[in-house]
Amino acid sequence: MYFEQTERLNIAFEREGASSGKTVFLLHGWPDAPVGWKQVAVTLQERGFGTVAPYLRGSYPTEFRSEETPRFAGAVAMAQDVIDLADKLGIERFSVVGHDWGARIAYTLAALFPERVQAIATLALAYQPRGEFHLGSFVQSKQFWYQFFQCTDAGAEAVRRDPVGFARIQWDTWSPAGWFAEEDFKSASRYFDRPDWAEITLNAYRSRYLQGEAVDPRYDELQARLRNIVELTVPTLMIQGGSDFCDLPLASEGQEKYFLNGYERIVLNGVGHFPHREAPAEVGDAILRWLSFI
Repeated sequence: MYFEQTERLNIAFEREGASSGKTVFLLHGWPDAPVGWKQVAVTLQERGFGTVAPYLRGSYPTEFRSEETPRFAGAVAMAQDVIDLADKLGIERFSVVGHDWGARIAYTLAALFPERVQAIATLALAYQPRGEFHLGSFVQSKQFWYQFFQCTDAGAEAVRRDPVGFARIQWDTWSPAGWFAEEDFKSASRYFDRPDWAEITLNAYRSRYLQGEAVDPRYDELQARLRNIVELTVPTLMIQGGSDFCDLPLASEGQEKYFLNGYERIVLNGVGHFPHREAPAEVGDAILRWLSFI
């Protein structure tokens, strides 16, 4: 594990493979950790790519440098975190592979920093033009119960009280049964009980529906720019689990019109919300093919 200090964070990250040349940032989702990329990372490293897998803000051992910094979970903030880390590492151009929250960050990087991003691959999350969240159908809304739950005071307190238990529900219900071993969850969740994990989680979801949640005005300019961006120029591969019980496959259909320089969507039948964990060989090969082609 390595650490780099930026203006706002002390960022922890895993770095393996080639230290020069082709670099891929692997951005984990929620609720998960960089360890989930292990098998995909090896596939990329064996073909000459260097991989950098940061612990996103709120995910220990990444820490805020100041208690005064708002625990703001906006995608623009997390995208800037990646740029800040790349700058610290001296990486000018890179590709991004992101799952769930990481996918949202990948889309945001492609929108705001296309000159830095060579290609992206996104898992489980459809593109949201202008960075706008739309609730979707009643069926999709039913799957988002965990978001609404956090918008109640009692729900927020429950997440703070037992963040690991809350995360476990998502692992148990977002994919077909039996997809993970106990050790898989244990290795990902061992840092979820740190206070910032709950606060960043709550900010990410409560801010979609409630006024008055924490914001950080230092990202206002990026947010304003994002609101004007509909089409992306960065080549994009989207990998969708056909049995994703969180973000339903319908949400990622028919998005080709938003991508001007290459787009492909792959649906993995029988795979749920965590494709890189559930089908690492297929996901790794697809990402490798995409990045090699680009």
